[in-house]
This record gives sequence, C-alpha cells and structure tokens, in this order.
Amino acid sequence: PILRDISKDFFLIQELLRVMRTIDDRIVHELNTTIPTASFVGKIDASQTCKELYQSLMEAHTSRERIIKSCIAQTSSVVKTLREEREKAQDDIALLKQLRKEQTKV
Repeated sequence: PILRDISKDFFLIQELLRVMRTIDDRIVHELNTTIPTASFVGKIDASQTCKELYQSLMEAHTSRERIIKSCIAQTSSVVKTLREEREKAQDDIALLKQLRKEQTKV
C-alpha cells in the first residue's frame, strides 16, 4: 500500500515537472514577443517587462527544484525501506524488482 501511494506521487511529480517546463516555454515565448522592436521602444518598459519575466522564471525554477529534491528524498526513503526488507527476504523476486524500479527512479 505505501509503495502504491509513492508511485502515484511519482507520477504526480512527473506531471508537475511537465507543467513547469510548459511554463518555461511560455516565459521564453513571452520574452520573444514583449521585447520591443525599434519602432515600439518608447511604448513599452522593456526593463520592467524583463524584470517581471525573470522573477517568474526564478519562481518556476525554485519550485521545480523543491519538487525534484522532495521526490528524490521520498524515493530514497522507499529504496532504503526496500533494501531493509530485501535483507530479510532475499528470495523475494517481486521485492527485488520493486527495489530495482525505485532505484531507477532515483
């Protein structure tokens, strides 16, 4: 039951990272479309726009880093538990497969 919940969390984390990558793509697009051309230089505050985009990007990266570190810690904890269980039941092939799967995630 615990391993099943962690797998769901892992897939949720993967989805969050995908969404965050999309945010990065949008920020790059926004940057490409808001930096004024020569004819619009006086109408747009490029400095403020860039500052806002930079802040958005930094927030997205900080959030992504926190999620990745949380996932690593959580999965490492599962690996540790599985290793302990594996020491007690060395003949359990299913347990070995689950351990390898979790190790691959890390």
